[in-house]
Amino acid sequence: MSKFFKFDELQTTFGREIVAGLTTFLAMAYILFVNPTVLGAAGMDKGAVFTATAISSAFGCIVMGLLAKYPIAIAPGLGVNAFFAFSVVIGMKIPWQTALAGVLLASVIFLIITLFKIREMIINAIPQDLKLATAAGIGLFIAFIGLKGAGLIVANKATTVALGSLTKGSTLLAIFGLLVTIILIVRNIKGAIFIGMILTSIIGLITGLIPVPTQVISTAPSLAPTFGQAIFHLSDINTVQLAIVVLTFLLVTFFDTAGTIVGVAEQAGFLRDNKLPRAGQALLADSSSMFVGAILGTSPTSAYIESSAGIGVGGRSGLTAVVTGILFIFGLLFSPLLAVVTEVVTAPALIIVGIMMAGALGSIDWKKMEIAIPAFFTVIAMPLTYSISTGVALGFFLYPITMIVKGRAKAIHPIMYVLFFIFIIYFYFLSLNGNV
Repeated sequence: MSKFFKFDELQTTFGREIVAGLTTFLAMAYILFVNPTVLGAAGMDKGAVFTATAISSAFGCIVMGLLAKYPIAIAPGLGVNAFFAFSVVIGMKIPWQTALAGVLLASVIFLIITLFKIREMIINAIPQDLKLATAAGIGLFIAFIGLKGAGLIVANKATTVALGSLTKGSTLLAIFGLLVTIILIVRNIKGAIFIGMILTSIIGLITGLIPVPTQVISTAPSLAPTFGQAIFHLSDINTVQLAIVVLTFLLVTFFDTAGTIVGVAEQAGFLRDNKLPRAGQALLADSSSMFVGAILGTSPTSAYIESSAGIGVGGRSGLTAVVTGILFIFGLLFSPLLAVVTEVVTAPALIIVGIMMAGALGSIDWKKMEIAIPAFFTVIAMPLTYSISTGVALGFFLYPITMIVKGRAKAIHPIMYVLFFIFIIYFYFLSLNGNV
């Protein structure tokens, strides 16, 4: 195992990878409960979606770990699941079965362009400064998610966002977890993030802020209500409106995953000469899990920014992703215990990892405005629009413009020109269907 995952080369250990895999799983286990709730609003059976979420996530993580050997986890994406449920099914009044067929068709296109290495070419064509901006933007994004989950940042009609109540029990628990994690990290304690999550969970159970589960093991819900519906309804994709839906699924998931993989890879130090080794395998794991997920009955899967939590505790090999995938399978049986890992528990981990990823800002060439402007919009748009793909789109749209105006058109990779026009189409679709 050490030789297969190259522990010595990556300067990691079996124990560290196990802890990293567990940390990543705990940081993203919420998707097992959030995804059924979101898709349930579209009329889908929540139990079936729960099982589909767990299995598609396990498949994606394990394939990522064994094939690409990266510590990057995969699961149904947040945002795109809301687009699936609220924009496509509820807003456009398209049956969820037909929407699943759209996801399946988009995944087939994904597989084709992945096998022909088109996605890999695109990722490798992205300039280094924009990759750094993507990593930093994701850092701010997940820190914002953490602050929101902790209750430290709340919605406010007058100012959009504001400081939350510091007297609320759940917020105080999150502050406790954050302070403990900060102390452990500053003291260079190994596994600080994971230890912080465990201590926060224990205090939450003791104080009653986290409900004690009434049972430990439960039977996994049946897949019957959703399994295969995407295949049975492929013939329903026969209108221009549905073609636009498929293309939107394709674009959002493509750049959401590309941005996440680049950002996480930058954080972990995987990039070599501005290229990601084994990018093709990583993207194949992503697209194949989306295909499997559509057949099982869930919205598009994508690489998860919470993977950075596992990397933050030292995860560097594919074993981290494999462990995460195995835990998703076990999660089917131990779902009552997962309720202990609430947003409050994972919030401190996300905030700390966000701080770590924001360090990429220091390596961007801010003195060159043709670089600084697109980089800034990439970074700032992710948390403000609550979308990785929109941040990527804004920055990559502005990059050719600023470079051309500066007289550096020859320095632009031809693929970046192609992306410029693709993002114009992307923004058009968002304006039609609503942001995700």
